[in-house]
Parts: sequence; C-alpha cells; structure tokens
Amino acid sequence: MLAKQNPWWKDKAEIENDEDIRKWKEGKRKWIPSEINEISLKPFSLNFIFGPRQVGKTTLLKLLIRKLLEEGIEKERIFYFRCDKLADYKELDEVLKTYFEFRKSKSISSSFIFLDEVTFPKEWFRTIKFYIDAGDFKNDVLVLTGSLSMYLKKEVELFPGRRGFGKDIVMMPLTFREFIKVFSPEIYEKIPKIERIEKEEIFKKAYEALPYFDKIQELFKKYLKIGGFPLAVKNEEITQDVKESYWAWIKSDLAKIDRSEEIFKRIAKAILEKTPSAISLNSIAKEFDISTHKTVFEYLDVMEKIFIVKILYHIDLDKIIPNLKKNRKICFTDPFFFYLFSDICLTNLPDESVLVENVVASHLSRKFDSFYWKNQREIDVVIRSDEIIGFEVKWSEKADDFSKIKIGKMKNVFCLTKDLIDKEKNLIPTSLFLAIL
Repeated sequence: MLAKQNPWWKDKAEIENDEDIRKWKEGKRKWIPSEINEISLKPFSLNFIFGPRQVGKTTLLKLLIRKLLEEGIEKERIFYFRCDKLADYKELDEVLKTYFEFRKSKSISSSFIFLDEVTFPKEWFRTIKFYIDAGDFKNDVLVLTGSLSMYLKKEVELFPGRRGFGKDIVMMPLTFREFIKVFSPEIYEKIPKIERIEKEEIFKKAYEALPYFDKIQELFKKYLKIGGFPLAVKNEEITQDVKESYWAWIKSDLAKIDRSEEIFKRIAKAILEKTPSAISLNSIAKEFDISTHKTVFEYLDVMEKIFIVKILYHIDLDKIIPNLKKNRKICFTDPFFFYLFSDICLTNLPDESVLVENVVASHLSRKFDSFYWKNQREIDVVIRSDEIIGFEVKWSEKADDFSKIKIGKMKNVFCLTKDLIDKEKNLIPTSLFLAIL
C-alpha cells in the first residue's frame, strides 16, 4: 500500500507518471502555487496546509515532492500517504510504523513526510502527538493537509510547543494578480507590485501598469466569470460538473458536523440577495425562516471557517475597534461561489458591480484586517495597515473627488472605478489596483 502511493521509491522518474502530476502537466492552463515556497523544509517542522475544497492542496504536495526529487533528495526519504481511507488514529499509526521500519532498513535518519487529508482518520492527532513526543520526528519535516475539522474542532491548537519551524499555510483560490500570471505571463512580468498601501506608491505602480490596462481589464472580466478555483481556471469556465461536485463536498462536510443542508442554503441565498449591504443576523433569521439569530451565527461561522465567506464588521474610526453589535457585511471569497449558490438556491446572479465589490473585499481581507464603515455615507472596505485606509467601489463611468474624505483616524480613501484614473482625486481602476496588489 505504501509503495503504491510512493512510486518514486522504485524510480524517481515515476513522479512524472503520478496521476496528479500527469493531470497538472496535461492542463491547458497550469501554474506552480506560490504556497510551495512558504512551506518550512527545515527539520523539525510540522506544517499545516488549510484551504477550501478543490483549491489544489494535493497537487501542491505532489509538485513539492517533484521539486525535492529534482533537487536530488534521496527518493526513499520522501513519504506521501493519502489518509482518506483510514478509519482512525490506530490505522494511521500502522501506516507510520511501516514507513519507520522501511526507512530504518535504508538507514534513513531524516524524512519529508506528507500526510494528505490527515483529518479523515478519527482522532488522527493522537498518533502525530505521540510520535512527536517520542522524538521519532525530530529530524523530519511533516506537511499535513486537512479540511474543515482542523479549524472547526481547533485540532491544530492541540500541538502547542510541538511545531518546530513549521508554519500554518492557507491556500486560497487564485487572486486576480495570480490569474494574470496564468493567462498572460508576459503581461504579468511587466506589472509591478505595490510594496505598501500608500498613495504615492499605489499611483506610481498604477501608472507603470497603465500601458497594459486594456489587457488587464479584459482578464478582469474573465476573472469575474470564472474566479480562481483551479478546475474553473483550467476549463476556462464554470461547468455544471464542477458546481455539482463542489456542492457534494459541502454537503459531505455539513453531514460530518451535523449541520442542515437546507439552513445552509437559506443563508447562502440571503447572502446572494443582500450583498453588498450590511445585514443583521436577526433579519436573516426572520426573512429566511430560520429559528434564531444564533443559528445564523453558527452557520456563518462554519461558512467562514471553510473559506466560503469573509465577514466584515463595522469599525469605529476613532477607537479603531470593530463594533460587533452593528450589522455586518458578508462577502463570498471567490466569484465561483456566486455561480454555485445562484444555481443551488435558484436565485438570480446579482449585478456585476456586486461581484466587483466582493472581489475587492475578499482580496483586501487576505492581506489586511478588513472592515467597513457607515454613517451618513458608507466606505465599502476599511483596512488596518500602517494606517487606516478606506476603499469605495464605484463600478461606473463617473466618480467624485475622494481626496478630501477624512473620517476619524482614516485620512485616505481611494475610489476604485471602472476605468477612471486620477491621482489628485484618489481614483484608480479596480482591475488595475487588484493587478498591482
């Protein structure tokens, strides 16, 4: 069983025949995830890789294995095992014991151990903790991938002081900048990246990228239609098969944590119909026939922890703290979810401008603590960077002067437009900003 999952033990060239590597090579669009450079490869390391379903975690592991083999790492030092067929920690223990015996026979003292879908075996963490405490992994690098239970059950928190040089890595769908790299690498090479969110820096890089604006805008329209999930990107469309498969995985996850598919769908429908407005949990419960606001809170918590939504809280711009009692904005983390849930919930897609605002909010929230603000006027996204900065999305041909807007400790507000750029008025095209972000 171990040899079958590690064909490179026989011949390192066999990695090229691995099913995941083969599919990656045959893809019309292929890329090496940037997360491959974030994984700690210094012993001892216990790395955890999180992320939504079908974001490419297994492919990431196989590409890293391929890279290690190309760099001359002894092939028997690399151990991969997919754990989704294991029942519990005892079976995981047997798998690791077998590998330990194998590497002992080869006089190997340091390994790269990849345990894919490690959260499937019940109480998997008991085995990992046991071998860490026994010192059996002291010279090893471990890379573990998992699904929602790592987050929902807080299983990663069971390893205090047992991580070594390991890191937590969240693997998300492609950002728009990464999307450009996949579809137009020659343009990507010419587009600078902003080093900090500051007016001079933003407009300096924006004007450098401006000659390529037509292509950037064309790709942004494409991104709004397919999003950044690998299957959609490779097919260059969101097929019915992809939507049905993803919904099946969500239903499977809900069943594991004893959550109702019907309530989940009602809340997804509420988000579709209310976004980008800030909404209260009580209003969702009342309008969509859900028992209590606490139930809405619990399901939104699940949605956020399985990376489907990002919740933006209202921020007090004087105290710079979130106001948890006020209405909250709920945005999908990728355009794909609009198409998935409009299909599942039999609801019309919102206007393109709504998708654009969601994309802006989800991109900024990946890099910064993100909120929103509303009083007489509304600031769509407020980030906490070196300073407090606001972003208003105006997906239209007209926009006002935003350079004079100052509220509390927020001294700069940028307007993300459809195609207008004006440094004096703090106007910048949305696609251009996301391309340099």
